Amino acid sequence: MNLLGKPYSQTATFKGGQLFIGDCSVSELVDKYDSPLFVIDKADFINRANSWKQAFESNLGNQAGDVYYAGKAFINSEIALWLYDLNINLDLCSGGELAVAQKAKFPSSRIEFHGNNKSESELESAVRSEVGAVVIDSFIEITRLANIALNLGKKQKVMLRITPGIDAHTHEFIRTSQEDVKFGFSLSSGDAQKAIEQVEKEPSLELIGLHCHIGSQIYNLDSYREAILRLITLFNFHQQNYQTKLQYFNLGGGFGVAYLPTDDQLDPNKTMAEIGKVFIDITAKNNLSHLKLSIEPGRAIAAPSTTTIYQVGTVKNVNLENGEQRKYISVDGGFIDNMRTALYDATYTAILANRESNAGNINSRIVGKHCESGDVIIKEISLPEDIGAKDLLAIPATGAYGRSMASNYNHMLRPAVVVVENGSAGVILRREKMEDLLNLEQKLEMSPISDKG
Repeated sequence: MNLLGKPYSQTATFKGGQLFIGDCSVSELVDKYDSPLFVIDKADFINRANSWKQAFESNLGNQAGDVYYAGKAFINSEIALWLYDLNINLDLCSGGELAVAQKAKFPSSRIEFHGNNKSESELESAVRSEVGAVVIDSFIEITRLANIALNLGKKQKVMLRITPGIDAHTHEFIRTSQEDVKFGFSLSSGDAQKAIEQVEKEPSLELIGLHCHIGSQIYNLDSYREAILRLITLFNFHQQNYQTKLQYFNLGGGFGVAYLPTDDQLDPNKTMAEIGKVFIDITAKNNLSHLKLSIEPGRAIAAPSTTTIYQVGTVKNVNLENGEQRKYISVDGGFIDNMRTALYDATYTAILANRESNAGNINSRIVGKHCESGDVIIKEISLPEDIGAKDLLAIPATGAYGRSMASNYNHMLRPAVVVVENGSAGVILRREKMEDLLNLEQKLEMSPISDKG
């Protein structure tokens, strides 16, 4: 099949001027399921997940721990079933994500539960369901979780999230390991060592490893290497002071993917070969070869596997200060189904998906239909000047955080998610209906909040 290449999913191709994904015409998909529409290429998703797992295991050998899929990228019960079949674990960070995994009957022992401010009810649910590990993020949470586990008569396995103080050279909002950040225990301040000491005093907690996550959209593997070198000092601290051995080093994810044809994309085998060599060498030198490494690819699996299909509503030409024109192309979605451009200036590409065009290209901007000037999906792109109402635009690499971050701003309805493979399609998340929104409303009935006079 004639594939389109980066950043499109692996089965995306043109036939007769129309875009096909998984041998399904996107025009026919929109006719059947309406738009906007998230289209997951199942074969692409499975292939990418397998590529990361195989590269990880082949390069780490007997020091390979587990591959965790970061559910925040996109999770639902069907996706959880795919991952179960692939023997990939789940990294989850809310009670809602945990509920999805439970609906899919995903084994709790293969779940790690994350988050910087887990509620007591979320922690209780995690402990009751006997998740494989809770990743602790603060001193308050150590005490909170210890008490919950004690009251439930459980001994909960935990990891500590460590902030290694690394600038991962990515956007400010997706850097997670520098000192001035909300996540984890600082290594340089000594909080990480204090957290180890506090956990080891709690009889209802069992410390099994350390965790870090240095950011997202990372291409420079030196950042991962530095994180390994810095956290090894903490493993040494534990080994020198406690009889029990920590088992796991979770390096997190953040592996960069392509959003534009010119973007780089980390190759799983090359990435894991380099990371694996550093990890194996440094653990051997520090008498820590029993340690197993784990990783958390989420975006790297989900993002390229999904394409968003929009229908054009209106177009208009706007005069710019330099005397040129820009064509504003308004589509039937917007930043409620793709917040990344507004959040951190993310870049995307797009193609005309329903027909061929011989028209010349014009400087264009793809915008949504919401009442905000910042409702922009692609700030600048060259597209055929004859694009008009009812044309379809396909924006690739939207599988990570598109549907996950979707909102109901302006009381808009969130799109459906369909899966395509070998000419067949099916819905895994239906399109919201107006009654879904209205069913949340209640008639106001005031009542006293206290029995006191």
